[in-house]
Amino acid sequence: MRPVLPRLAAALAIPLLLLTACANADGGGTSTGTNATKALDTITVSGEVGSKPTVKFETKPTTLTSSGSKVVTEGTGETISKGQEVTLDYLLLNGKDGSEADTSFGKTPATFTADPAQLLPGLANGMIGKKVGSRVLVGIAPKDGFPGGQGNEQLGFGKDDALIFVLDLKTAVTPLTKATGTPVTPKAGLPTVKEDASGTPVVTVPKTAAPKKLVVQPLIKGQGAEVKSGQTITAAYVGVIYGTGKEFDSSYTSGVPLKQRIGVGALVPGFDKGIVGQTVGSRVLLILPPAEGYGTAGNAQAGIKGTDTLVFVVDILAAA
Repeated sequence: MRPVLPRLAAALAIPLLLLTACANADGGGTSTGTNATKALDTITVSGEVGSKPTVKFETKPTTLTSSGSKVVTEGTGETISKGQEVTLDYLLLNGKDGSEADTSFGKTPATFTADPAQLLPGLANGMIGKKVGSRVLVGIAPKDGFPGGQGNEQLGFGKDDALIFVLDLKTAVTPLTKATGTPVTPKAGLPTVKEDASGTPVVTVPKTAAPKKLVVQPLIKGQGAEVKSGQTITAAYVGVIYGTGKEFDSSYTSGVPLKQRIGVGALVPGFDKGIVGQTVGSRVLLILPPAEGYGTAGNAQAGIKGTDTLVFVVDILAAA
């Protein structure tokens, strides 16, 4: 069963698998590590940036004992820094035989966090320090690859197979740390929101009956760009059940912000409807009757019944 709010880019198999990887590997910038330098120099990448590349391997298998990266075509945009949300197209190949394992070219671009603690370190470090608009070849040694070092049967990787990526870096956005903007006075009778000493929103639900229709109430109006359908948002949030006030999910508790495409059905309906059109930096109170949440089935894993109305407080930190 999916989580209450999918916290990762679950629309793509590769991002989900990569984001659950361990973060203890070596990695580096351009052509880091002797083995990576020599190995990547034997791989030829051709084609225009923005279109699916053609990749040729001089030798097979291509083995890696260290991870590294090499700029194929340098872009002219800003330099990507650690912690930014990077939107990109990727092609993943198996170093064993050069076969394609997955790609986003011709599909939906992926959004990764350029942070070795949140992504495969070799992949994160392959983006950090590169310019937006660049095409980058990244090689990831098996020891730095999938969790447990056992490869990935679904994608055809054995435990000794290197991961070879070609990345076209499209955009880079620095997420806010919290909602920032102009306070908005909410309508009377809605749940109230205050911050505790740590800055975590605390929701108090009134004793009145829950609204029958979706409620979207900005509490802080951010000064950033408007969130558009199809973008990947980064958001901090807390969710409680109307009536009991019981918390069923919170990024503040888990320490994992929401990173998901918005407005495409990957999230519960009211969340999509309530966040699209808001601005980055905003804090938004959402009240979702069952039809805008999990419907009559509810979500037993989260303790949500089919008759429960949900309350979310969402800080929109980035959209890319």
